[in-house]
Amino acid sequence: MDISDILADATSHIPSRSQKESDHIALTRAWVNERNAPEILPWPTELIDRVMDILRSQIEKVEDSFSDIDPASNFKSIIVQTELERFKYLVRAFIRTRIAKVYRLLELGALVLTCVEIDAHALYYLSSPEQTLRLSPSELSYAKSHQTLISNHYQSSFLSQFPASLQKLDDTAGGISMVEQPDFDKTVIVRILRSSNEEVSVEGTDIEFSLEQGSIMVVRWSAIKEVVERGDAELI
Repeated sequence: MDISDILADATSHIPSRSQKESDHIALTRAWVNERNAPEILPWPTELIDRVMDILRSQIEKVEDSFSDIDPASNFKSIIVQTELERFKYLVRAFIRTRIAKVYRLLELGALVLTCVEIDAHALYYLSSPEQTLRLSPSELSYAKSHQTLISNHYQSSFLSQFPASLQKLDDTAGGISMVEQPDFDKTVIVRILRSSNEEVSVEGTDIEFSLEQGSIMVVRWSAIKEVVERGDAELI
Protein backbone atom coordinates (compact mmCIF):
# COMPACT_ATOMS: atom_id res chain seq x y z
CA MET A 1 0.00 0.00 0.00
CA ASP A 2 1.53 3.35 -1.05
CA ILE A 3 1.00 6.81 0.42
CA SER A 4 -1.86 7.69 -1.95
CA ASP A 5 -3.78 4.57 -0.92
CA ILE A 6 -3.31 5.41 2.76
CA LEU A 7 -4.51 8.99 2.25
CA ALA A 8 -7.53 7.83 0.27
CA ASP A 9 -8.45 5.31 2.94
CA ALA A 10 -7.97 7.87 5.74
CA THR A 11 -10.22 10.47 4.15
CA SER A 12 -12.94 7.87 3.72
CA HIS A 13 -13.35 7.82 7.52
CA ILE A 14 -14.12 11.52 7.85
CA PRO A 15 -17.07 13.56 6.53
CA SER A 16 -17.16 14.46 2.86
CA ARG A 17 -14.83 17.27 1.92
CA SER A 18 -17.70 19.55 0.93
CA GLN A 19 -19.51 19.15 4.26
CA LYS A 20 -16.32 19.20 6.32
CA GLU A 21 -14.92 22.29 4.65
CA SER A 22 -18.24 24.13 4.68
CA ASP A 23 -18.51 23.51 8.43
CA HIS A 24 -14.91 24.62 8.91
CA ILE A 25 -15.56 27.82 6.95
CA ALA A 26 -18.81 28.45 8.82
CA LEU A 27 -17.13 27.93 12.19
CA THR A 28 -14.24 30.20 11.22
CA ARG A 29 -16.69 32.87 10.08
CA ALA A 30 -18.68 32.55 13.32
CA TRP A 31 -15.48 33.01 15.35
CA VAL A 32 -14.31 36.07 13.37
CA ASN A 33 -17.79 37.61 13.51
CA GLU A 34 -17.88 37.05 17.27
CA ARG A 35 -14.47 38.66 17.74
CA ASN A 36 -15.47 41.80 15.83
CA ALA A 37 -19.10 42.28 16.87
CA PRO A 38 -19.66 44.51 19.93
CA GLU A 39 -22.34 42.16 21.29
CA ILE A 40 -22.76 38.41 21.67
CA LEU A 41 -24.19 36.94 18.49
CA PRO A 42 -26.87 34.21 18.50
CA TRP A 43 -25.51 30.78 19.41
CA PRO A 44 -25.18 28.68 16.17
CA THR A 45 -26.89 25.57 17.56
CA GLU A 46 -27.03 23.48 14.38
CA LEU A 47 -23.43 24.20 13.37
CA ILE A 48 -22.00 23.46 16.83
CA ASP A 49 -24.07 20.28 17.18
CA ARG A 50 -22.85 19.08 13.80
CA VAL A 51 -19.21 19.87 14.60
CA MET A 52 -19.42 18.19 18.01
CA ASP A 53 -20.88 15.05 16.39
CA ILE A 54 -17.94 15.03 13.99
CA LEU A 55 -15.46 15.42 16.84
CA ARG A 56 -17.03 12.65 18.94
CA SER A 57 -17.09 10.28 15.97
CA GLN A 58 -13.48 10.92 15.01
CA ILE A 59 -12.24 10.69 18.60
CA GLU A 60 -13.76 7.22 18.81
CA LYS A 61 -12.00 6.20 15.60
CA VAL A 62 -8.67 7.53 16.86
CA GLU A 63 -9.05 5.67 20.16
CA ASP A 64 -9.88 2.43 18.32
CA SER A 65 -6.77 2.81 16.15
CA PHE A 66 -4.43 2.96 19.18
CA SER A 67 -4.58 -0.81 19.53
CA ASP A 68 -3.55 -1.35 15.90
CA ILE A 69 0.19 -1.77 15.36
CA ASP A 70 -0.07 -1.55 11.57
CA PRO A 71 2.04 1.45 10.35
CA ALA A 72 -0.57 2.35 7.74
CA SER A 73 -3.29 2.51 10.40
CA ASN A 74 -1.08 4.66 12.62
CA PHE A 75 -0.50 7.08 9.74
CA LYS A 76 -4.22 7.29 9.07
CA SER A 77 -4.74 8.03 12.75
CA ILE A 78 -2.32 10.97 12.51
CA ILE A 79 -4.27 12.40 9.56
CA VAL A 80 -7.57 12.11 11.42
CA GLN A 81 -6.05 13.69 14.55
CA THR A 82 -4.82 16.62 12.46
CA GLU A 83 -8.36 17.20 11.21
CA LEU A 84 -9.62 16.96 14.77
CA GLU A 85 -7.18 19.59 16.01
CA ARG A 86 -8.32 22.04 13.32
CA PHE A 87 -11.91 21.91 14.54
CA LYS A 88 -11.04 21.71 18.24
CA TYR A 89 -8.96 24.88 17.99
CA LEU A 90 -11.81 26.80 16.37
CA VAL A 91 -14.40 25.54 18.86
CA ARG A 92 -12.22 26.54 21.82
CA ALA A 93 -11.41 29.95 20.31
CA PHE A 94 -15.08 30.61 19.51
CA ILE A 95 -16.27 29.75 23.03
CA ARG A 96 -13.47 31.72 24.70
CA THR A 97 -14.37 34.77 22.62
CA ARG A 98 -17.98 34.60 23.76
CA ILE A 99 -17.05 34.10 27.42
CA ALA A 100 -14.63 37.03 27.23
CA LYS A 101 -17.53 39.29 26.29
CA VAL A 102 -19.38 38.44 29.46
CA TYR A 103 -16.66 38.24 32.07
CA ARG A 104 -13.25 39.75 32.76
CA LEU A 105 -10.75 39.84 35.62
CA LEU A 106 -10.77 43.03 37.66
CA GLU A 107 -7.31 44.53 38.14
CA LEU A 108 -6.70 47.34 40.64
CA GLY A 109 -3.08 48.41 40.38
CA ALA A 110 -0.97 45.49 41.57
CA LEU A 111 -4.00 43.80 43.13
CA VAL A 112 -5.79 41.17 41.06
CA LEU A 113 -9.02 39.97 42.62
CA THR A 114 -9.42 36.22 42.62
CA CYS A 115 -13.12 36.41 41.93
CA VAL A 116 -14.60 37.03 38.49
CA GLU A 117 -16.34 40.36 38.07
CA ILE A 118 -19.51 40.79 36.09
CA ASP A 119 -18.65 42.73 32.99
CA ALA A 120 -20.64 45.83 32.12
CA HIS A 121 -22.71 43.83 29.61
CA ALA A 122 -23.38 40.65 31.58
CA LEU A 123 -26.60 41.93 33.16
CA TYR A 124 -27.75 43.05 29.73
CA TYR A 125 -27.60 39.49 28.39
CA LEU A 126 -29.53 38.21 31.41
CA SER A 127 -32.05 41.05 31.38
CA SER A 128 -34.59 39.64 28.93
CA PRO A 129 -35.60 36.39 27.17
CA GLU A 130 -34.63 37.95 23.85
CA GLN A 131 -31.04 38.37 24.99
CA THR A 132 -30.71 35.06 26.84
CA LEU A 133 -31.72 33.26 23.63
CA ARG A 134 -28.36 34.38 22.23
CA LEU A 135 -26.59 32.18 24.78
CA SER A 136 -26.14 28.44 24.67
CA PRO A 137 -27.63 26.47 27.61
CA SER A 138 -24.17 26.02 29.16
CA GLU A 139 -23.34 29.73 28.70
CA LEU A 140 -26.63 30.71 30.30
CA SER A 141 -26.05 28.40 33.25
CA TYR A 142 -22.51 29.73 33.60
CA ALA A 143 -23.69 33.34 33.49
CA LYS A 144 -26.45 32.80 36.05
CA SER A 145 -24.19 31.00 38.54
CA HIS A 146 -21.53 33.70 38.37
CA GLN A 147 -24.20 36.39 38.55
CA THR A 148 -25.40 34.88 41.81
CA LEU A 149 -21.87 34.58 43.21
CA ILE A 150 -20.91 38.13 42.35
CA SER A 151 -24.20 39.60 43.55
CA ASN A 152 -23.71 37.86 46.89
CA HIS A 153 -20.11 39.08 47.02
CA TYR A 154 -21.13 42.68 46.36
CA GLN A 155 -23.95 42.42 48.88
CA SER A 156 -21.71 41.18 51.67
CA SER A 157 -18.84 43.53 50.78
CA PHE A 158 -20.56 46.90 50.47
CA LEU A 159 -24.09 46.93 49.05
CA SER A 160 -25.63 45.94 52.40
CA GLN A 161 -24.35 49.24 53.80
CA PHE A 162 -26.31 51.25 51.21
CA PRO A 163 -29.99 52.22 51.49
CA ALA A 164 -32.27 49.52 50.08
CA SER A 165 -33.15 51.73 47.12
CA LEU A 166 -29.47 51.81 46.05
CA GLN A 167 -28.69 48.11 46.30
CA LYS A 168 -30.01 47.03 42.91
CA LEU A 169 -27.43 46.22 40.24
CA ASP A 170 -30.05 46.61 37.51
CA ASP A 171 -31.71 49.78 38.75
CA THR A 172 -33.48 51.97 36.17
CA ALA A 173 -34.70 54.73 38.50
CA GLY A 174 -34.76 58.26 37.14
CA GLY A 175 -34.79 57.03 33.56
CA ILE A 176 -31.15 55.97 33.81
CA SER A 177 -30.34 52.27 33.56
CA MET A 178 -27.40 50.78 35.43
CA VAL A 179 -27.40 47.95 32.88
CA GLU A 180 -24.95 49.15 30.28
CA GLN A 181 -25.59 47.91 26.75
CA PRO A 182 -22.99 47.02 24.14
CA ASP A 183 -21.90 49.83 21.82
CA PHE A 184 -24.28 49.23 18.92
CA ASP A 185 -22.81 52.22 17.10
CA LYS A 186 -19.32 50.70 17.07
CA THR A 187 -17.70 50.87 13.64
CA VAL A 188 -17.14 47.49 11.99
CA ILE A 189 -15.67 46.37 8.68
CA VAL A 190 -18.02 44.09 6.78
CA ARG A 191 -17.87 42.06 3.57
CA ILE A 192 -21.14 41.38 1.74
CA LEU A 193 -21.56 37.67 0.90
CA ARG A 194 -24.84 37.82 -1.00
CA SER A 195 -26.33 40.63 -3.07
CA SER A 196 -29.73 41.99 -2.14
CA ASN A 197 -32.10 44.70 -3.31
CA GLU A 198 -32.60 45.65 0.33
CA GLU A 199 -31.70 49.23 1.19
CA VAL A 200 -29.85 49.49 4.49
CA SER A 201 -30.14 52.79 6.36
CA VAL A 202 -27.96 54.18 9.12
CA GLU A 203 -30.16 55.39 11.97
CA GLY A 204 -29.86 59.08 12.74
CA THR A 205 -28.49 59.90 9.29
CA ASP A 206 -29.77 60.11 5.73
CA ILE A 207 -27.25 57.47 4.58
CA GLU A 208 -28.61 54.46 2.71
CA PHE A 209 -26.77 51.75 0.78
CA SER A 210 -27.54 48.54 -1.07
CA LEU A 211 -25.90 45.16 -0.54
CA GLU A 212 -23.62 44.12 -3.40
CA GLN A 213 -21.82 40.80 -3.18
CA GLY A 214 -18.07 41.16 -2.60
CA SER A 215 -18.22 44.80 -1.51
CA ILE A 216 -16.40 45.81 1.67
CA MET A 217 -17.53 48.74 3.76
CA VAL A 218 -17.06 50.45 7.10
CA VAL A 219 -20.38 50.95 8.85
CA ARG A 220 -22.08 51.12 12.24
CA TRP A 221 -22.86 47.73 13.75
CA SER A 222 -26.47 48.76 14.39
CA ALA A 223 -27.02 49.23 10.66
CA ILE A 224 -25.56 45.91 9.53
CA LYS A 225 -26.14 43.52 12.47
CA GLU A 226 -29.29 41.91 11.03
CA VAL A 227 -27.52 41.29 7.71
CA VAL A 228 -24.58 39.64 9.49
CA GLU A 229 -26.77 37.56 11.78
CA ARG A 230 -28.73 36.08 8.89
CA GLY A 231 -25.50 35.14 7.08
CA ASP A 232 -25.58 37.59 4.17
CA ALA A 233 -22.42 39.37 5.34
CA GLU A 234 -19.37 38.69 7.49
CA LEU A 235 -17.17 40.84 9.69
CA ILE A 236 -13.48 41.10 8.86
